[in-house]
Amino acid sequence: MSDVAEKLLECVDQLPETTAQEVLDFAEFLLQREAVREDRELSWAQQPSMTDWDNADDDAWNHAPAV
Repeated sequence: MSDVAEKLLECVDQLPETTAQEVLDFAEFLLQREAVREDRELSWAQQPSMTDWDNADDDAWNHAPAV
């Protein structure tokens, strides 16, 4: 366990249960926000390559039936 995690655990252990729950809720929010940020960054990274696939020559594929 990292030093930060150990210090956090020590602090949370001293808090009342309801306040510790708030810390947990906030930590889970931060994890969710990080996951959304990673998804957004992956999407942005893909955008330049999408211009290669979105062109008049490939327009016929826009109406192809799904398999």
